[in-house]
Amino acid sequence: MPAQPTLSEVIAALDTLWPRDRAEQWDAVGTVCGEVSDPQARVSRVLFAVDPVQQVADEAVAKGAELLVTHHPLYLRGTTTVAADTFKGRVVHTLIKNGVALHVAHTNADTADPGVSDALAGALGLRVLRPLVPDPTDPAGRRGLGRICELERPLALGDFVEQAAASLPVTAQGIRAAGDPAATISTVAVCGGSGDSLFDAVRAAGVDAYLTADLRHHPASEAREHSPLALLDAAHFATEWPWCEQAAAQLDAVAEREGWDLRTEVSRTVTDPWTAHAPSLPQETPFSGRSMAQQTALTDNDLTPGAPN
Repeated sequence: MPAQPTLSEVIAALDTLWPRDRAEQWDAVGTVCGEVSDPQARVSRVLFAVDPVQQVADEAVAKGAELLVTHHPLYLRGTTTVAADTFKGRVVHTLIKNGVALHVAHTNADTADPGVSDALAGALGLRVLRPLVPDPTDPAGRRGLGRICELERPLALGDFVEQAAASLPVTAQGIRAAGDPAATISTVAVCGGSGDSLFDAVRAAGVDAYLTADLRHHPASEAREHSPLALLDAAHFATEWPWCEQAAAQLDAVAEREGWDLRTEVSRTVTDPWTAHAPSLPQETPFSGRSMAQQTALTDNDLTPGAPN
């Protein structure tokens, strides 16, 4: 009969999937709170989410999870307090009072095989060819930051933008694009999260387009001046949420192999901070979006199946 694993056993499995020593030196990954050394601490349900914010902590408690796994760290730059009158301290207090551990897999999940960008490519229907920035410590050449991909069939940029918008979680931003809408797109580089530091690698890859998040004005403008590379800028949350489903499936596989009585869930709480968008372009232009009223009154037909809305 399947047995519930200890918290220590589950954390060890997470560290095998996303080793902490593969995180960037500036990162803050691993277990934030939880009685890992307590042999009586058992896990029957794990919730995966992008952000360790209060709404997600409350969701973990409501769903009876003993472990919350997030992509983003709670304390990336350190702290001097976990007082409950601070919003991050309140998250810690909520989790500890309700017996919920918190574990973070951030840059160690970005470069993993499979990693965050593999999940993003899968959500977009792209075939992964290789890492954009290979990990030099991986002799197999499968780990690394970002992914170079190809489309199942070439598409006009305008069509690929629409495909991306329909494939990723609904956010107020949607997808911004730069380039000729009629240009043919066959190969795409993707990077989940903020990716405008990788433009040199993207140009060297010779791809037709680059999809990432948080593109800033100057790096994007300079990239467009360098080459006809098309740019697609999605919401940070939207590019990383697919990893939660991938990560949950990976832990499910471990649980099945180990004979654990363990259930995983993926939070569908949208933690993207932006809540509305009003296009400034005339409606007849190629990439104009919905109006503010339309953005704030989404119907079932506007929602992405299987993704948080």
